[in-house]
Amino acid sequence: MARSSSPKGNLAMRIGEELGEVYAGARFAAAFGVRGRPGISPGQLMMASVLQFSEDLTDRQAAEAVRDRITWKYALGLELEDPGFDASVLSEFRSRLVAGDLTSLALDALLERLAGLGLVRAGGRQRTDSTHVLGAIRDLNRLELAGETLRAALEALAAAAPGWLAGVIDASWQQVYGARIDDLHLPESQARRKELMVRYGRDGYYLLEQACGPAAPGWLRELPAIEALRRIWIQQFYREDADGRQEVRRREKLPGGDGLPPARSQLISPYDLDARYGVKRDHGWAGYKVHFTETCDGPCRSPAPGNGRGDRPNVITAVATTEATADDTTMTTPVHEQLASRGLLPREHLADSGYPSAELIVHAARTFGITLVSPVRLDSSAQARAGAGYDKAAFSVDFDARQATCPQGTASSTWSPCRQHHDEVIVVSWPKSACGPCPARKLCTSGQRRQITIRPRELHEALAAARAEQSTAQWKARYAARAGVEGTMRQATHVTGIRRARYPGLPKTQLEHTIAAAAINMIRLDAYWTGHPLDRTRTSHLARLDFTLAT
Repeated sequence: MARSSSPKGNLAMRIGEELGEVYAGARFAAAFGVRGRPGISPGQLMMASVLQFSEDLTDRQAAEAVRDRITWKYALGLELEDPGFDASVLSEFRSRLVAGDLTSLALDALLERLAGLGLVRAGGRQRTDSTHVLGAIRDLNRLELAGETLRAALEALAAAAPGWLAGVIDASWQQVYGARIDDLHLPESQARRKELMVRYGRDGYYLLEQACGPAAPGWLRELPAIEALRRIWIQQFYREDADGRQEVRRREKLPGGDGLPPARSQLISPYDLDARYGVKRDHGWAGYKVHFTETCDGPCRSPAPGNGRGDRPNVITAVATTEATADDTTMTTPVHEQLASRGLLPREHLADSGYPSAELIVHAARTFGITLVSPVRLDSSAQARAGAGYDKAAFSVDFDARQATCPQGTASSTWSPCRQHHDEVIVVSWPKSACGPCPARKLCTSGQRRQITIRPRELHEALAAARAEQSTAQWKARYAARAGVEGTMRQATHVTGIRRARYPGLPKTQLEHTIAAAAINMIRLDAYWTGHPLDRTRTSHLARLDFTLAT
């Protein structure tokens, strides 16, 4: 019946025919118990989740597809009369995967099957890039954050311990905190806003003291909403003694004072304590950042005669989700470790300038045998920026003699290893007596003497080699393949809908991105199996218009 309804087949059918049982039930043992009533097969739920993300469906739509579509039943191995399951089963399934530390299983199992089929392998080239992900939260200013955090804590206590809460607060709290903060009309004047902020702070401290006091049940302080209130109040308020009593103050941006914590630590929502506010170039967002790594061994040529298939498709091999404030350089090694654990380390790894550093170039080559192909930051000296004069590359360095020589042949007078911004560096200086009368002084320095800062020997040589190589035509030709990863980012955001996170919290967002990566791989495999290229573009009638006909 599935073949009759879809004579040419579709994605769901070809997955079942080509890959078979990708997600065996034994893989989910850590997330499911052995006692209790029989449940739905976790392997079927995982495949249903991958199909769900391949079409960017909601849980309710996915459950309806399992119940109504013959091709989905075919892919999942269900009988025609199978009633399917309720949409809430998918939510519980994801929670079990997170609790069982199985967030990467969707991609791990698929890559293992593809490796067995020869569709993905170690070596070759891979490329990595990142994109921003909006959290499943509403943007709040500081006043709204304080009010909504306190309201959420009161709401949780009203549901968990209504009798206790009624004895702690009075009816006036209902008038202030009874509605969500986005339903209220906050005061416009700054004075009244500050007054309201102080009231929020005072009421929050009172509620925390009562919930954590000896008269309260011990389990109240373990509620997630109370923990969120405690952490956000530490960041937003403080108390100080004034005239024999404690006054609540709002934290301000003060250097060395009771200021706000750094942006990487600031909580921005009581409903998602993992989300952060990130900024990249001129774009800011509240949420997370996701890094995708995929194979890019070469362009997909036309299918070979006889088998209908061409080269191996580009396959996503690693996914990493981080806080929005995490720097890309911190993810280079974790991505390599993830690829190593799957036995899919590349020979060359292409990434943009946000991922490499001198240490990472050396570490990738020494530990993983990977050549990190990425533009490194150029010399930042005034001479290099101006493109005139003697930059660092003009000086010869002898690490054995602990001495450097300037372009005029003068040897350095000092060699001082030290630390700058947590990095080991060497500061090399030349004597004033030599720099003062030097005929090339204007090309070298505007001060009394020249001073350069270099990295230790191995890092210095790696940086010098990378900077020299990235200006060659051969390197630019190799690096041109990195641009294709932008298409993967667009496919992830527009097809699977990961631009905005579906679920709060970093673990579930990581799970979402892993399932989305598996779905993208399925879509690419389907195009590979049918011989349809993924890069077909639309051409308008106007663009196809042949003006030679008019002549």
